[in-house]
Amino acid sequence: QEKLVESGGGLVQPGGSLRLSCAASGFTFSIAAMAWYRQAPGKERELVATITSAGKTTNYADSVKGRFTISRDNAKNTVYLQMNSLKPEDTAVYYCRAQLFITNYWGQGTQVTVSS
Repeated sequence: QEKLVESGGGLVQPGGSLRLSCAASGFTFSIAAMAWYRQAPGKERELVATITSAGKTTNYADSVKGRFTISRDNAKNTVYLQMNSLKPEDTAVYYCRAQLFITNYWGQGTQVTVSS
């Protein structure tokens, strides 16, 4: 069964860093395009970053460019989101998504709270 499990969220002060991980199982991770989304309270889910199956191409939302880095390790079936210079407005539940052909799989999310 296809499964995505996020981890690494938590409480961090403004200006701090976190690294999120998303471990995949039950499908061929190496051919899936991966992405991170986030959803803040009262807001719609928004795309944060994407990475192609081989990891050669990445894209970012304007709000996180220069601060966040998406990467993947196909040997470990894991995608990462390194988040630096965190701001209070980055507070949200972060989800990873796998796109395999026309099917999307989602994780359960991990909470990131940026507050002093």
